[in-house]
Amino acid sequence: MPKFVEDAQLSNTRLTRDGYLVASVLCARTGIQDYLGVEVGRPELPVVHVYRPESAVFAKDSLSTFIGKPTTNDHPPVAVTADNWKQYAVGAIGEEVLREGEYIRVPITLMDAATIKAVQDGKREISMGYEMDLTWESGQTPDGHAYDAVMSNLRMNHLAIVDRGRAGSRARIGDSDNPKPWGVAPLVTDGKPSMTTRKIVIDGYTIETTDQGAEALQKLQTQNQTLADAAKTVQSAHDAAIAAKDKELAAKDAEIDALKKAALTDAQLDAKVQARASLISKAQKLAKDADFAGKSDIEIMTVAVTAVRGADAVAGKSPAYIEAAFDLAIDAQPDQFRKDMQGRDKQSANDNGQASYEKRLNDAWKGGAK
Repeated sequence: MPKFVEDAQLSNTRLTRDGYLVASVLCARTGIQDYLGVEVGRPELPVVHVYRPESAVFAKDSLSTFIGKPTTNDHPPVAVTADNWKQYAVGAIGEEVLREGEYIRVPITLMDAATIKAVQDGKREISMGYEMDLTWESGQTPDGHAYDAVMSNLRMNHLAIVDRGRAGSRARIGDSDNPKPWGVAPLVTDGKPSMTTRKIVIDGYTIETTDQGAEALQKLQTQNQTLADAAKTVQSAHDAAIAAKDKELAAKDAEIDALKKAALTDAQLDAKVQARASLISKAQKLAKDADFAGKSDIEIMTVAVTAVRGADAVAGKSPAYIEAAFDLAIDAQPDQFRKDMQGRDKQSANDNGQASYEKRLNDAWKGGAK
């Protein structure tokens, strides 16, 4: 079980008729006490926050260990026992060990003349020497203070009369002149827990704060960075979605522009209707009973030419050829055209008239001789 010390001050001192010095001491308070990590087996932690719950400090078994324990002049290097009591004891703790608020109040009696004189000359600091167990578990006290460990099984060994240490009236025993301090002392200054500070940089500003404050600020800084990264990711996704939508809209705009350019004006539409009506009117002169509904211009011409020349005349022919044949058929007298077409097969391959007609037909669409 590790050893600890804790300072307090003598109060209500008085001398008895026998010259003994009687006093009372407030000690062993509840709450949080801070220790150097290296002194309690946790060197990786600058400061360890130890929680001392009421259930541990005021436990019946703990309070009973105060009764009758020796007082010493400075801390002995070892625990006081029956084997060394005569060597170190200068008095004893009384039986009325009481709870007073968050403290334990104990009565003491000093019986050694040299120690009594030292107290009268100003050596009035009291330091408890005790043992306790530490359970390493993180949490928060009922009033919201964080801790790293919990105290239990407090066992009193002795009360030492000590000089005022370098750090104030609640000086740590490790800072006293005693070369072999009995145990580990909490970090305290003038009766209050010491506030060890350090400097950290937040958003370019240097801030000096306590270790707990630094931990809280660094935790908040990490959380803020996490939120900033998440916001950046969301913003990037949003920007990508907007860019994709802009691209889609641009493509739609281009498509609309193309459709607008392809759309016919009223004048163009009128001209196209008139041309279509003229074509059908001409075709009906060659194929009166034909149905031209739903047919393209070249299909209408094909039907018309087929009506006067037969299907073989247009089979495999190009649209330009069919268009030229249609124009020739319209320009010629229908009877004469039909006669010429029907007599075509009776003429010999060397017939100059047929060759002239074929040439005229083939050149017609090119704007050649007719």
